[in-house]
Amino acid sequence: MGTPTCTIILPTYKEAGNIGNMAERLRELYPEFYILIMDDNSDDGSKELIEEMNDSMITFVERDPADRGLSASILQGILDTKTDFFINMDSDFQHPPEAVADAYAALKNGADLCIGIREERTALSFVRWVASWGAHALAMTTLWLRDKKGSKDIMSGFFGGRTELYQNVIREYSDEMDHRGFKALFDLLKFGPSDVRIDEVMFKFGKREAGESKINKNVMISILGQCEPFGKPLAKIAKKFTVDRKRT
Repeated sequence: MGTPTCTIILPTYKEAGNIGNMAERLRELYPEFYILIMDDNSDDGSKELIEEMNDSMITFVERDPADRGLSASILQGILDTKTDFFINMDSDFQHPPEAVADAYAALKNGADLCIGIREERTALSFVRWVASWGAHALAMTTLWLRDKKGSKDIMSGFFGGRTELYQNVIREYSDEMDHRGFKALFDLLKFGPSDVRIDEVMFKFGKREAGESKINKNVMISILGQCEPFGKPLAKIAKKFTVDRKRT
C-alpha cells in the first residue's frame, strides 16, 4: 500500500446504528484512505463498535465536551488531518460512500475545494427542502458581499479540500468561525481565499439508514447568524422568539 493521501472525516454524535457499517464500507472502497471519526461524546456504544474493528486506518476521537458542535468537530478534524487532502461527509448514508471517489479525483486534478451537489433531494421533507433553499440563498448573498466564490449547494455538508490550505484558514480565522454551528463549509468559503478553485460533483442524496436526524430549528438560527449583513441581529430575534414561545 502506498502512502495515504486522503483522510475521510466523519463527524458523529450517537450514530451507533450507522458508524460501523459506514466505516466498513469506506474501508472496502478506499483501503488506502484514513478514516477520522470526530465524535461528540456519544454514549451509545459508537466507540466500542469502532474499537472492535481493530483497524489502524481508523481513528476514533472523543472530543472535548466543552467544545461540542458539528462545525467544531469538522474544523478539528481538518486540523488533525495529516494527509494532503480531506473529505468530510455524514455517517448516516445520506452522503453515499461511492461519491468520495469523485471528490477525491477532483482534488487530485487540482481543485482546492470540492463540494458535493445533491442531485435529488427527495429524501428531504418539504419543510427541510424550503429551509435548505432559504439558507443557501442567504449564504450566497453573504459570499457575494465578501467577493467570495460560492456553490450550487453550500448546505450539502459533503465536501473536501486541500488540507494545508484550509488548516491555515482555520488557524487564522478560528475566533470568527461559528464552532457551535452546523455548516463549517460556509465558514471555509467565507474566510477562505477569493481565488480558490472550486469543483463540484453530483451525488444522489440518500435516506438515513438508522437513528434520528439532528436537524432542528437551531440549525436555521445558526446559519442565519453566520449571514451578513443582518444575520446576527435576526438570529438573536429568532432565538428570543423561540424561547418566548416555549415559555408561553
